[in-house]
Amino acid sequence: MSPTAPPPTPTDPPAASRLGRPEADRLCALLASSFQEDALTRWMIPDEQRRAELLPGFFRVFVDLSAAYDGVLTSPDGDAVLLFLPPGAEPDEAALDAAFAAALGGHVEGLRTIAALQARAHPHAPHYYVSFGAVRAGRQQSGLMSALLGVMADRADAEGVGLYTEASSPGGEAATRRAGFGRLGGDLALPGGGPVLRPMWRDPR
Repeated sequence: MSPTAPPPTPTDPPAASRLGRPEADRLCALLASSFQEDALTRWMIPDEQRRAELLPGFFRVFVDLSAAYDGVLTSPDGDAVLLFLPPGAEPDEAALDAAFAAALGGHVEGLRTIAALQARAHPHAPHYYVSFGAVRAGRQQSGLMSALLGVMADRADAEGVGLYTEASSPGGEAATRRAGFGRLGGDLALPGGGPVLRPMWRDPR
């Protein structure tokens, strides 16, 4: 695809019943490889080999959660994915914690620290929450993530609700800014000199 070519139209979010195991496995692998060197996952799971082993299972929890709310958006070729939760989603927190503990073992305490910081910063206004997005290596800067975020923005605008996410990298922040997000409050700094999450918000238009 040339840099000036329009990005392909994203597919509709697949219903949970249509997100089969092979597709879910591919999405988990894509997310795991994309976040292998992310500052947040490096802080949560410092050992590189162990991180590579655990991240697919970690992302399986998120993929399954989003799929349960029809919250998985992909590019037609499967090279980009966006996970989200709709306004009013109320996951079973105890079940989620148990699933993450099973996926991460002792590293779950780091995730719990991150989740506690996120909970304090999460906006109360109705919104779609974008949890994770990834683009396959070699396809960055191709417009795929912008297309997925554009679908989310159009949906949120039609419903008159906001969009919220936390950026964990400069690239993630840049992608959300291109979609009309701006900073919301201060950064969320992880303890021990760890990385920061940057809350980002987009008002409906």
